[in-house]
Formats: sequence, structure tokens, C-alpha cells
Amino acid sequence: MGLTLTEKILSHAVGRTVNPGEIIVTEVDLVYAHDGTAPLAIQVLSNELRFIKVFDPGKVVFVIDHAAPSPSINVSKVHKLMRDFSYSFRVKLYDVGNGICHQLIPEEGLVKPGMIIVGADSHTVTLGAFAAFAIGVGSTDAAIAIAYGKIWLKIPEIVKIAIEGNLPRGVYSKDIILYMLKTIKSDGMTYKSVEFHGKTLQKLSMDARMTLTNMCTEIGAKAALIPVDAVTKQWFEERGIYNIKELRPDTNAEYSDELLFDISNLEPQIALPPNVDNVKSISEVEGLEIDQVFIGSCTNGRYEDLLVVAKILNKHKVNPRVRCIIIPASRNIYLKALRHDIIEKLLQAGCVIGPPTCGPCIGAHMGLLAEDEIAISTSNRNFIGRMGHKRSKVYLASPATAAASAIEGKITDPRKYIS
Repeated sequence: MGLTLTEKILSHAVGRTVNPGEIIVTEVDLVYAHDGTAPLAIQVLSNELRFIKVFDPGKVVFVIDHAAPSPSINVSKVHKLMRDFSYSFRVKLYDVGNGICHQLIPEEGLVKPGMIIVGADSHTVTLGAFAAFAIGVGSTDAAIAIAYGKIWLKIPEIVKIAIEGNLPRGVYSKDIILYMLKTIKSDGMTYKSVEFHGKTLQKLSMDARMTLTNMCTEIGAKAALIPVDAVTKQWFEERGIYNIKELRPDTNAEYSDELLFDISNLEPQIALPPNVDNVKSISEVEGLEIDQVFIGSCTNGRYEDLLVVAKILNKHKVNPRVRCIIIPASRNIYLKALRHDIIEKLLQAGCVIGPPTCGPCIGAHMGLLAEDEIAISTSNRNFIGRMGHKRSKVYLASPATAAASAIEGKITDPRKYIS
């Protein structure tokens, strides 16, 4: 029997073939945490483990991204704690303005196919787009990984998801994963490893693939992986990284389940509050008036997303009743968008551009919603109170849908703005 991609990575790590359901202890290749989780990990190291040690400073990364720049004195204390720890133990720190951790890790060349990555954030699964086994853990497990370089885990069941069909006009990877959420539901892949396949993947950039894997957290997945192919290799080569391992599952690998999604006739999708799997086609929701548009986050703050938005907003203005907040996911993305005049076009259209940060996605700062306000967002969650007041509402959509909605001041089908 052949091995899945998940089984190959974990079997190689422990030096023998592993099976779903088995509990293993494995070494990790990278551990990272942000300002929402690193302070708790530091406390565990000092208070519960009663010592502070870093197994390998070159394999531990801290990122200040969730509330950055600091919006309060208490947050500033958290940031200082991280800085002091990083300087004392030679841990790499990406300070305010560098960007969101899940974007920075691949940009900085810290992820490679076959790696085992532990992140103190549920959306660590994003890095599975690079054929890495990347999982989110709590701060206690992250602290143990920082100290010992190891993690325990149960080998998850592995599910194959095939995506077939040509992308219709106005439909993007965000629409694909929202459509999957509608079908699979938010608990449909709880503690399972999802492996993506299908001819449609060949047409999706790494930016688009990271959107797919990012939101696998919302279907409950422990990990989400995409095999290495020509698109993966080209992404690495453009960054001066060559000889990337061709990591793929065996053709006779066995999965606990196999799902097929044909997206040939898919419409733009939108998730209605207060659940990520409450998904409908745009035609069922179009016309609802909104107060704010947010384009950014670790889901859709990449260059490709900003380019789509700029094309739609070209020669248009943001509706005067709407605030349109756009936040690039990293400094590199911001700089690239500046070089290609995208930022200027967005500003001319009436958008507000923020520094690279999570921003309003987690309800920490930079665009919180008031009572009864409605936002359309390219982020990954729309729970009650996620972006502000508990009586506000968040609708999740693609950057294209968000941009079209910013123009009209109501939820709008983006296809009317796409030639």
C-alpha cells in the first residue's frame, strides 16, 4: 500500500511507517508564535516548566502582527516581553510592520516541502500549501516545542479532496473554499489531514493555494497539504531557492475518504454571519447594504488579491457611505504593490491603507465595528463580535466581491466589474 503525503512526511520524521490513529512524538523543523500566543508560551516556559530554554534559536520565530502597532499600553507590555525574550535567547523576531506570521514564514524562506511546522495559531495550516505538515497548537504545546524541539500528536485520518473544472469568471480560490465549507461544514474535517488534488490546482497560484489551506482551519482540519508541482517549484525558484524536493503522495495511497468538487459552474460565494459554513451564492445575498469593507488578513492580503481589487476599483470610487480598509499581509507585498502603482490606485479610489498587520480581522484595532454595523471581509471568520460589537455582522467573501461591494455600498456580484 502506498503512502499519502501526510504519511510520507510523518513516517520520514520518525524513521518508520506510521498509521492514522497512532500517537507519535516527533521532532519539529520550525516553531513560531505571535503576540496573541507567544507571551503565554513564555509564561509556561518560566512558570510551569520552571526554566527557559530554546532548543534551537534558528528554528524558533516570534512575530508581532495581531495588534501592531500597539493600540494600548497593555499590548505594548506584551510586545516588550516578546522583544526581551527574543534578544535574550537569540530568537528571530519580526517586529511591528513586517507582516502577518503565516505570510512572513514562506516569504522569508523558512518553509520547505516535507517540514514539520508547529505554530501557536490555528491558521498555521496555511503553510501546507508548500507541502509541509503545518499544524496549529496551543501555547503550552508551543512552549514545550520551543524548549525541547519536539511535539506529540495523533496521526490524523487523511482525506483526499479533488478540485476539477475551469474557474468561471469572477470566481477565485476564496469562493472555492467557501463552497467547500457549505458542503463539508465547520466540523466536517475535525482532526483530519486534508490533501488537495485535481487539475484545477494547476491553474491556482501559490497565493490562491494559501487561501485554500488557510481556511481549512474552518472545516476543522488538523493539517491541509498540496503536493509539490511546477507551480510550487516556480514560486521557490523566483525567490532563489532551487532543488525543491518533488513531494507527492503515492499513486496507490489510501485515504479514509475522497471528495470531488466540480467548480465549473460555481458562482461567487459569501458566508453569512454568524457561522463560516452558512454559505450562499452571491445571487442570494446581493443588495444588502454595508458599512465597511475589509480586504486583507492571512487569508486574502496577498499581492494577487490587491491586484484584483485595484482592477475592479480602477476608475471607480468607494461609496461615500462605506469605509474600505485595505491591509497588505506583509511589507514585501506592500512594497510590490507600491512599485506597480496599486497602492496609488487604491488611495485614489478612496480606500484607507493600513500597515502590514492582522488589523480588524481579530477585533483588536484598526476598523472595529459599532453596534448593528455590517462589514464584508476577506478574512476567515465571522463569529459574533469577531470584528467589533457583538451586535455587528461580518460577511465573508473574495477580494473581488469585497471590492465591488465597496463601490456600490451593498453586497455586489463582482462579475459586473470584471471584463
